[in-house]
Amino acid sequence: MSLAKEFKEFAMRGNVVDLAVGIIIGGAFGKIVSSAVADVIMPPIGLLLGGVKFTDLSIVLKDPAAGAITSQAVSINYGNFIQAMVDFLIIAFAIFMMIKAMNSMKKKQETPEEAPAPPPPTKEEVLLTEIRDLLKNK
Repeated sequence: MSLAKEFKEFAMRGNVVDLAVGIIIGGAFGKIVSSAVADVIMPPIGLLLGGVKFTDLSIVLKDPAAGAITSQAVSINYGNFIQAMVDFLIIAFAIFMMIKAMNSMKKKQETPEEAPAPPPPTKEEVLLTEIRDLLKNK
């Protein structure tokens, strides 16, 4: 079997194609959520907190050297981190809700199996039951 034919069989399997579609849709969904957080959710939160723009929040560790062309400020940009955390929480919640919906649909599709009938009593159990009944009647 040629290498090209093997690769074609591998690439056309259902799981590989489904995975590729999931990755593409997930990437697009991530961009949508990032835009929603940066452009819709965080500005009102920043306004409620006194007009703060989260992407501007940082701790400057070293100021840029005066007069130097290549020297830049060194800072910890914790505002970007907060925004990324909100992105993550929204994406994680959306995925949780999708999986929950899929699981509930899957449960509805499955028919409940009937419980198997209990096995018949063994000879010993039948004998012990008869002895018990005889003792009760005395």
